[in-house]
This record gives sequence, C-alpha cells and structure tokens, in this order.
Amino acid sequence: MKRYKKLGILLTVLVVICIATFALSQYEQAQEEIRSSDEVILEIPRDSVTALSWEYTEEGYLAFHKGESSWVYDEDEAFPVSEDKVMEILSHFEALQASFIIENVEDYNQYGLDDPECTLHISTEDTTYDIKLGDFSKMDEQRYVDIGDGNVYLLSEDPMDYVDPALSAMIEDDDTPAFENVVDISFTGTENYTIDRIEDSGYSYSDQDVYFVQENGAYLPLDTSAVTTYLNTITALDLLTYVTYNATDEELAAYGLDSPELSITVNYTYTDENAEDGQPIAGSCVIHIGQNQEELQAAQESEDDSVTEDSVTKYVRIGDSQIVYELDSVDYAILSDAAYSDLRHKEVFWGDFADVCQVDVTLEGTTHTLVSERNDEDERLWYYQEVTEEADALDLTAFQDALESLTADTFTDEAPAEKEEIRLTLYLDNENFPQVEIVLYRYDGTSCLAAVDGESVSLVSRSTVMDLVEAVQAIVLD
Repeated sequence: MKRYKKLGILLTVLVVICIATFALSQYEQAQEEIRSSDEVILEIPRDSVTALSWEYTEEGYLAFHKGESSWVYDEDEAFPVSEDKVMEILSHFEALQASFIIENVEDYNQYGLDDPECTLHISTEDTTYDIKLGDFSKMDEQRYVDIGDGNVYLLSEDPMDYVDPALSAMIEDDDTPAFENVVDISFTGTENYTIDRIEDSGYSYSDQDVYFVQENGAYLPLDTSAVTTYLNTITALDLLTYVTYNATDEELAAYGLDSPELSITVNYTYTDENAEDGQPIAGSCVIHIGQNQEELQAAQESEDDSVTEDSVTKYVRIGDSQIVYELDSVDYAILSDAAYSDLRHKEVFWGDFADVCQVDVTLEGTTHTLVSERNDEDERLWYYQEVTEEADALDLTAFQDALESLTADTFTDEAPAEKEEIRLTLYLDNENFPQVEIVLYRYDGTSCLAAVDGESVSLVSRSTVMDLVEAVQAIVLD
C-alpha cells in the first residue's frame, strides 16, 4: 500500500512538472516571438560618423576617430589609416537589414549576447550605437545581433566579415602602378645605369625591341619580355606584410634602407579619362630594396653551409614612405637581378627567322648557301645553293630550331682560342641590319663560345651547336 502511495505521489509530481514546463514554454513563447523580416534596423550615414571602434573577446580592441583631414588611430596618430577601409566598414551600416527579428527577449545568453564575440561602437555627433555580435543560429548559420532596442536580430550578412582584429588590416598601404607607357628605368646602388624605351628605333634587327641601354655611344637592345617581367614584378609587389609603419632612421639602417642596396625609378606616363585635354600625365615610381643587416652579417660570417644569404630577411620601401614591408624572396631575386646581363637577350640570334632571306654556312672549310624566294601565297621557300624549277624546297625546321636554341649559359668577352665549329651569315630583310654573322668556336667538352659580328658574346651548350651542325649536314648531304 505504501508503495502505491509513493508511486501516486511521484506521478502527481511528474504531472505538476510537465504542467509547469508546458506553462513556462508557453510563457516564453509569448514573451519571445520570432518572425521573418526585411526590416532595416540601423541607418547610419557614413559621413555622419565621428568615431569607430570594435573589441573582440580575445583578440583585443581597435579604435579610430575622424581627424581634421583624415581618420586617426586612437593609440598612435602616426599610423596611416586607410579611409577607404573605414568607409567600406561603415557602408554596411547605412542600411543594416535583418532577416529575422526576435522580440521581447528575456535571455540574451542563449544567443551568445551576454558575452558577445565582438562589439562595435559607431558614434556620430548625437549618438553612439553599440552593436553586439553573438553566436550563429544553428538552423541557418546567421549571426545574432543586439543593437540595444530590446530585440535580437538575425543577419544574413555577418558584420564580423567587415572588421578585423589585426591593426594591419586598417593600414593605408602603399601601392605601385601598372605602368601604362614607360619612359625610362633608372638604377642606383648595386647597379647604376638607365634603360630607355624607344619605339621604332632602328637600333635592333628585331622590331620587338623597345628597351635599350646606351654604352659608348651605341644603343644595346634588351629582351622586352625580361624587362616586362621586371616591371610586372614591381606592379604586383605584395605590400601587405609591413614590419613598421613609421620607420625611424635606426630602423632604416637595420633594414639596409638608409643607403639602399638597390633603388629603382620608373618614369612613365598615363592617361586620365576625366582629363579635359586628354594629354598624357607624367608619373614616377621609386622603390628601394634592402636586407636585414644583422642577419646578413651573420650569414656572411657563418661557417655553417646551411646559413646563407638566401635566408636573410628582405625589405622594400616605396619612395619616401615611412612604411617598410617584408619582401618576398622570389620578388627580391627578380628585382636584384637588374644588371645589363640579366635583362639582355639570352638568344644568340633573337630576330624573327621569317626576316632571314639567305644563309651562308661555313662548315669544315666549305661554304654552303641556303637561298629563298616567296611563292604566290607570300610563303618563303628555301633551296640549297640556288633556286631552280627542278629543285625541291628544303625543310629548315631542324635548322631553325637549332639556331633559335642557341642561348647563353653565361656571357663572356673572352677571345676564342679553339677551333671554329660552324660559321653562319644571316642575310636579313632589314635596311639597318642587312646581315648578322655568328661564329661558334669549340670551348670545352660542354660549351662553345659564340661570337656575333666579330665580338665574343656568350658560352652556349655544345650539344645545341652539334644539333645545328647536324641540321646543316642533313641539308647539304641530302
């Protein structure tokens, strides 16, 4: 009997609990109502904002205010604040729209708003808006937001995507231009010379050559693709990882930028679509590169083969900017290779073979001539020694490939001292350069010395020279 009595009491308690739970749920449902919405919950004009700050639970606090002429970082006025980034953040609050509204909220904790992940403060002259960012909803992964009006909102667009806990995200980075029309490129430091851009110069047998170095009164052509790669490297510099935004003289010295290892000045012109006269505008970009002096000295003095100058930290500075950035080692390698020999043509003959109209080949003391004529389709047909109606046109593919594969392993002005392997005289359809003479001499077991128009130029692969010899032998012995 007692057992049944206890069971009855337990059942009664259970019923009471269920009723209370149901009543509480009904009460909470009545207190907190959620409904869909496209309501704009905040309208803060960007131009009215005088201060902006945000604090993360763990990462810290950043605060900015509008100064007389620009935005200012509260903790250091020397920090270059990006106004574009400030305006981009504020633009999202000009018409902040909620996808759901939860009204009559009693328990903010269940939305992660008692201890929010991030709180933004946006101030105007009249009001400060405190915007708390809580958890994500489990159903649709939208952010819970409290703007202090007694409701909780769900936003499909997460405000935490706009603000970053890192100060570096707010810096007004330097930039480098896309060079529309280069005038010249000057180097000082480890290199000291100027590259001029000259269109239709007549200084080269290739009409693709537009960059030249002046030496002893002559203009020496550079490889356009090599110079373009160099300029594109400057344009695409990753100026995101700064090491200081207000470099002192001591820091510049430590980074090797007080007297830069290499300074590059690119003078160029560009057009402004909004300019009334449409005249080109002159521009100039200056960059300086250097290395960590302490690390560099340690690497130079180290007896450990694993410690090399390649591991030394590199830096770049744009003009007189107080910001110094860490420079990617690949970009450093490209920019520091700025000598004439780094940017000149590596090919022994870099012209268009279509401009060649005759070739004299001297091999083992005998000269052979390859001649050409154009057919009705303006195609150049090649023949051995002379053009006759009975002769079959030659296939010069192997010869052309071997000629175009003659590229410098190293440049040299060393005089030839060994046997001549093969001599070529290329006759061109070019009034400024009617012919080019190329002589290839034996040098050692792996290399031949290439001389062009009587001057030693480079060492090239001996195997490539032998390919050229074999291509000629195949023609003359056919």
